[in-house]
Amino acid sequence: MYDIGRLLVVLGGEQAHSLALHRARLIAKVTCAHMHLLLCDRSQDRTALLTGLKAQLADEGHSVSAEQAWEGSLHQTIIAVQQAEGCDLVIKQHLPDGPLKLLAPEDWKLLRYCPSAVLMVKHERRWAEGVVLAAVDIGNPDSTHRELQEQIIDQAFQIAELAKGALHVVSAHPAPALAPNVAFQTPGEVPELYRERYASLQEHFDIHDAALHIAHGPADALIPLVASQLQAVVTVIGTVARHGIAGALIGNTAEAVLDSLESDVLVLKTEAISGHLVELLRGA
Repeated sequence: MYDIGRLLVVLGGEQAHSLALHRARLIAKVTCAHMHLLLCDRSQDRTALLTGLKAQLADEGHSVSAEQAWEGSLHQTIIAVQQAEGCDLVIKQHLPDGPLKLLAPEDWKLLRYCPSAVLMVKHERRWAEGVVLAAVDIGNPDSTHRELQEQIIDQAFQIAELAKGALHVVSAHPAPALAPNVAFQTPGEVPELYRERYASLQEHFDIHDAALHIAHGPADALIPLVASQLQAVVTVIGTVARHGIAGALIGNTAEAVLDSLESDVLVLKTEAISGHLVELLRGA
């Protein structure tokens, strides 16, 4: 959060005064980031609306610019503007999807293909003095996931520090025989394979045992459960930007928990993944 210079704030055609704008105001106030307002609407000219919003935000002391655009779909429009404006963080209000997801919802596509971090806003509660939950997969040994885990906890640590909140960490292990239920563990019950990794994270970020939530079971069940129990204001999670057939059939944990989480959701990618997505965009 410390190094965010430009925010892309997504405004829907009928929701100019959205949760996304509310959250962006608070973040910009703390980080002094520039806000670029994007109204994704092809039906009518909203210049007057954007001009009014810009004036209001400027009167509040914000640095702000705005545009109306449409590039064929919602996620394509957002990503095109994010790249053109060099925005470090996209802020968008998440709208629940229907029960039948025959095609990937627009918010899923945004999480997969947007090179920058994406904040999906789901409530208007202040982050100040709230619980910031970092969701990590300590059991995955590959370098991409290890880098992502460190990035997630570091970003959650920064948010908790800025908001004067409490950092908590949640991680799920594969359950015996892939049991569907969540079974919490004490630090002493954690398999030796993971114990050293948790100890290293606890020492580096000063995480006490009560703020470490470890369980056997599926991550997409554990993360919303812990976030609800803690009344987390924001959950920080990562995505490996899986796409194509694998993405359609398997999905990512970030996508799977997006509807069920009651907190805001900050989704991160590693620099390597972001760079790969930028190259794909340039070649498109």
